[in-house]
Amino acid sequence: MASLACMSFLAALGLGGCAETPAPSVQDATPAFYRALDRADARIDPVAARDMISIYRTNNRQAALTIDPALQAVAEAQAKAMAQAGAPNANVKGALRQRLAGAQISRAVAVENVSAGYHTLAEAFSGWRQSGPHNAVMLNPKARRMGIATAYAAGSKYKVYWALVLTD
Repeated sequence: MASLACMSFLAALGLGGCAETPAPSVQDATPAFYRALDRADARIDPVAARDMISIYRTNNRQAALTIDPALQAVAEAQAKAMAQAGAPNANVKGALRQRLAGAQISRAVAVENVSAGYHTLAEAFSGWRQSGPHNAVMLNPKARRMGIATAYAAGSKYKVYWALVLTD
């Protein structure tokens, strides 16, 4: 009788089927800005990145950002190209203006951060904040839209390649 009462209690809590439900992985429980991106199947959370950068911007009297799908695609292509080249080179696929024009994006203001070697969003954000030129990109007063991406290259020196594109 006690086990029936226990099972009823667990069922009422929604735990009756917990033996069949897989436990969340450690990766799922880790906040997005601390998730390791040094795996082929890892993907950056653009919303978490937007929120982190936007909070930083608003704390520095700049406008928050919105995610732009077209800029997201440009950032993804850039991150992949750098990973394939094994180097964090802003011009690996051409200058930013050329890449934006190729994607039919015309903006008065367009800036980007590229880097490599950071394994989490928190590391990349911290590194960018501590670098004068990268920080200036994040705090560009005219920026309103963003795209951010990473690409993983297992055999490369840096492993994780980053691209952040901001426009007005």
